[in-house]
Amino acid sequence: MIICTNKMEYPLRSQRQRAPKQVMVTSEKERVSLLLMKALVSRGSVDAVCQQMASHPQYLESFLRTQHYILHMDGPLPLPYRHYIGIMAAARHHCNYLVYLHTAQFLRVGGEPRWLQSLEAAPPRLRLLDQINKVLAHQPWLTSSSHIQSLLKSGEQCWSLAELVQAVVILAHCHSLCSFVFGSDTNSDFAPVVVKSPNGTPPTFCPFDAANGNTNVPQTLAAPPEHRTRRRSLDSSCDVVCLKERIQKSQEERERREERLLQTHADMDEEEDLIFLADASRFITDPDFCYQEFARREDDHFQVFRVQDYSWEDHGFSLINRLYSDIGHLLDDRFRRVTSLPSLHSPDLKRAIWNYIQCVLGIRYDDYDYGEVNRLLERDLKLYIKAVTCFPDVTKTPACPLSWTPLKPSERVHVNLLIMEARLQAELLYALRAITKYMIA
Repeated sequence: MIICTNKMEYPLRSQRQRAPKQVMVTSEKERVSLLLMKALVSRGSVDAVCQQMASHPQYLESFLRTQHYILHMDGPLPLPYRHYIGIMAAARHHCNYLVYLHTAQFLRVGGEPRWLQSLEAAPPRLRLLDQINKVLAHQPWLTSSSHIQSLLKSGEQCWSLAELVQAVVILAHCHSLCSFVFGSDTNSDFAPVVVKSPNGTPPTFCPFDAANGNTNVPQTLAAPPEHRTRRRSLDSSCDVVCLKERIQKSQEERERREERLLQTHADMDEEEDLIFLADASRFITDPDFCYQEFARREDDHFQVFRVQDYSWEDHGFSLINRLYSDIGHLLDDRFRRVTSLPSLHSPDLKRAIWNYIQCVLGIRYDDYDYGEVNRLLERDLKLYIKAVTCFPDVTKTPACPLSWTPLKPSERVHVNLLIMEARLQAELLYALRAITKYMIA
């Protein structure tokens, strides 16, 4: 029997004093339903990513908690900045699915529509992130202290260290999520559907309060966009029955989305047009910059990243937790959960997948025998993993490994989760090492 809270309860700053109400969840099916209801309340819809991850509810809970924190909770960056950074990250891999989702959220939290015209229309501070976004997305081993210095010492447009760390976490989160979207083939089925808040209520207001007759918007939600630096937790009074009805409606809506899109496209208002027409290429500079085969060279930029010299456990975790409170614990929980999920894959196989992913990104473990990778991973699976890790682009379709044929869908999702988390950790390690070098210098 599993005990879960009946709302998104995070053991973080503003919520530590709250005593969560508890409901008894007697099965994995009920746990999944509860997590999807939380996602529905948080975003007004249950997206395809959550539906894919629902086969692993232990991990989904950790993923949603982290994503909610970096995009909506306490942090130095205003909400519109966070989603625009998400757009920039997803655009590097031409992930229309995530570009659309962040575009919709960007507008709903008060983002300036003009910024969606192109990257050049965004504020100079956001444009400064383009270089580190490009490097982390395609060749993270090039990340250096000079990238950090250029952002922290750029005159009036300079970033604070706390702002930069949150931005880097969002970039890495979205880059790695592109790999999951690509691997699970979510992007190819993409068809945007605009979901508006009921009765004109803002997105930071519980979507079901209006249905319950409470249309009073809290004073804090009426503040100008630049002062909206976080999204508070949702009202616990949301009716569970109402949530289940909305989940059912959301699923029915998804089945009819193409038909509705064709019928309503002519009647879209200005906001809907902006979302629908959001083109990933508008937010990309230097489109020819892409993944290059990592190789050992004398150049410092291409030296192998040795985990024994800089690891997540001994270095990255403490630094990121100090500069961006609580995020280290949330990320660490994700890394631990994805590797400990119950699976048909043996622990040796999961470690081989994880280490191979980080190896193609230039990270190696001195205490690991990489001959195990060739012994445990079939060639077609290695090709698939490398494609999803390094080329999560809608223009490149990896062949489904033949060895996947007897696997359950949940086992395939598990492989894609391992790819996503191993890549996320790799990008964070490169960025945090560069920050450490800058601070020491």
